[in-house]
Amino acid sequence: MYIKSLEIKNFRNYEDFSIEFDKNLNIIIGKNAQGKTNLIEAVFLSSIGKSFRTSKESDLIKFGEENAIVRVSAEKKVIDTRVEIFIRKNFKKAIKKDGNTVRKTSELIDNIIIVIFSPEDLKIVKDEPEKRRKFIDRELAQIKPSYYNCLSAYKKILMQRNAYLKEDRVDDDVLLIWDRQLVDYGSSLMKMRKEFIDKINIFSGKIHDNITNRKENLKITYDSNIKFSVDEKEQREIFKNAMENSLSTDKKMRTTTRGPHKDDMSFFVNSVNVRNFGSQGQQRTCALSLKLAELDFIKEETGEKGILLLDDVMSELDEERRNYLIRSLKENQIFVTATDLDQNLVNNYSSAKVIEISNGCGTNFIDI
Repeated sequence: MYIKSLEIKNFRNYEDFSIEFDKNLNIIIGKNAQGKTNLIEAVFLSSIGKSFRTSKESDLIKFGEENAIVRVSAEKKVIDTRVEIFIRKNFKKAIKKDGNTVRKTSELIDNIIIVIFSPEDLKIVKDEPEKRRKFIDRELAQIKPSYYNCLSAYKKILMQRNAYLKEDRVDDDVLLIWDRQLVDYGSSLMKMRKEFIDKINIFSGKIHDNITNRKENLKITYDSNIKFSVDEKEQREIFKNAMENSLSTDKKMRTTTRGPHKDDMSFFVNSVNVRNFGSQGQQRTCALSLKLAELDFIKEETGEKGILLLDDVMSELDEERRNYLIRSLKENQIFVTATDLDQNLVNNYSSAKVIEISNGCGTNFIDI
């Protein structure tokens, strides 16, 4: 799987830009605030139709314009695919896949699978739980339409229940209607998240062993405020009881206090919680192991090699971690943004393309 070309119009600070990419390595260089991240943001849009930077789609439209267009061509299993995204002010965006209108975002899932790695991801270990939930949701939503649909349904019901809890008078029988649905969708989410984290734990553990020369052992766990059971019927019963037991607290707090929307994941190095007691170096090594494990997970689940976007992250890693990252990614198509060209990175690949960006324009293209 690889991205063949990109065409954007009125996207962020780009007016009209098109380019063909190298199937191995693409290095996007330029000074700060020139549009490097905007370029890979456009590439990422083709995966799930959403930005990794903002939920406000009007932010994607060039200032003073009414609409923006992103077209991405890719090859997957020797078959060409094309995604077109039309973003319009005050209107819902429109998406086409191979010329056909995409009615639901889930129809775009498992098409072009992309992993984004930015400096913010290096802080995933110590950041708030919401960041770790977003990591889980983004990864699973890309490859499992069933997860995306389940998550969307759960969030919708949760929003309705929370809105009702804020009213002056709350009827338990009305809450029960939402609770039944939360139990069904929530139990399914817990099952898929637990399976995902168990696999990520295995992949990241092996990677972490290699990075640290087996001096440190990494373990990642799934944390939920509802007990997990592998038996689906038992899981629903546990969830149901948890909702009943927390009813009075929910009414007092005027929000839903139990469920997957409170999930988290923990990182342990040699049995020590890295979030609370780990050094910055250990936290960053955990984050690097986690991101590389995503690619292993994608390959196992889909048989495809995911595309990796490295947004200004190389400069945030020390030489040892940077070299390990370079050595590990020769099988994947990679997009790297940086202020300067890293010759060591180029030397590790049979082919590469260097794209120099200045104020939303490509000023120089070099095929190596």
